[in-house]
Amino acid sequence: MHFSYIFHRLLVLLLPLLSATVTSTPLEKRGSGQKYVFAHHIVGNTFSYTVDNWLDDIKLANANGIDAFALNIGSDSWEPNQVKKAYAAAEQSKTTFKLFISFDMTALPCATARNAASLRNYITTYAKHPSQFKYNGKVFASTFSGEKCTFGQRSVSQGWVSQFTGQLTGSNSVFFVPSFFVDPNNFRTYASAMDGQLNWNSAWPITVTTNSLSSTLKASGATAGRALTRQGSPLVTEVGEFIYLSDQLYPSRWQSIIEARDHIPMVEVLTWNDYGESHYVGPIKGSQPNSQAWVDGFDHSAWLDLTKYFSLAYKNGKYPVVANDNIYMWARPHAKNAIASSDPIGKPNNFGVSEDALFVVVLTSAPANATLSTSSVSHTVAVPAGLTQLSLPLNAGDSIYASISRGNTIIVKLAPRNFRFEANPKTYNFNAFTAMASSNSR
Repeated sequence: MHFSYIFHRLLVLLLPLLSATVTSTPLEKRGSGQKYVFAHHIVGNTFSYTVDNWLDDIKLANANGIDAFALNIGSDSWEPNQVKKAYAAAEQSKTTFKLFISFDMTALPCATARNAASLRNYITTYAKHPSQFKYNGKVFASTFSGEKCTFGQRSVSQGWVSQFTGQLTGSNSVFFVPSFFVDPNNFRTYASAMDGQLNWNSAWPITVTTNSLSSTLKASGATAGRALTRQGSPLVTEVGEFIYLSDQLYPSRWQSIIEARDHIPMVEVLTWNDYGESHYVGPIKGSQPNSQAWVDGFDHSAWLDLTKYFSLAYKNGKYPVVANDNIYMWARPHAKNAIASSDPIGKPNNFGVSEDALFVVVLTSAPANATLSTSSVSHTVAVPAGLTQLSLPLNAGDSIYASISRGNTIIVKLAPRNFRFEANPKTYNFNAFTAMASSNSR
């Protein structure tokens, strides 16, 4: 029987996998030393959104320790109007919540100078908006990809400088932190074009495959950078495509970020609503990209609730005192080696990196006993005040249960009735089922 637990430290397996190489130039001085937590919001999944829908997202994110949405902008003609609604909602929210544009350069054209003008228009439109996120007094902007964009110039750096950042001056000046998918050793090549690097792939151990999982992996080792934005994500799986090692990833990744917080001014949660790849912490709403088969019924609000705890620790430099006892649990719906009866696509690549287990985080206000149970086995362990990570193997047909108790009194328990670890699924689904319970809600 395997029963593992961790007190405020990283899983040994994940520690070397989750370090990230960052920009090699000196870290820009941060006047206030303030830390920020963003969440990546896919505008392409908001076709049906009203201003009120945006307002609900903003208030929910703000209540859970998120400071701003990175609005991922693609090429659909209706997206500018949704951006307009988002900024209107942020202003209406009467909160400190901010927004900034993240250009999806896998969708937006970038071969000509005219293409760059479209990007600049977003910046100039919202530069003076009260809900625009600014850093060092400049309009903050980011990208997904863009490392091949020249905008008609001789090089990528020349294209971004002469057609984008260099033309945005005065109140429109931009603090540009793109996510260029290049070898970190080559960041210097783009130094003139960017103020920092959005390290997208630091969110997951992307090089871990089924065959390499048991190998000894070396940490890449964080080095000083200018404005480094690191990523945190609960999991990544795309039906019929790929899966990254992510069973215990979200709490473990957060802890590694908190340990290195002095060198990380910003963290971006991936994502708020990328349903297609299953890594969402926001509610299931809007217009899904035909992902209903593996998303509907798999709410991830437990991860969003847990985000607030880690966000406070990251921003303040110490873990917050736990006032109420909380249980967060998650598991995949079926065994990794299960055989689906009628799946036309098949399993994602490297499905073997996932573990057939129930994963639990307990936040306890005082020392307590934590019990994890399935239909097959039950185990209890003493836990200290604060955060503890636990796991228990799952077998086909298992139901799941967790509780926190002191003495003979159960303080809080969680036994989701709508979960059973399937033996023979109809179709494959490597998304995660999540649930939570709090002593505050009894």
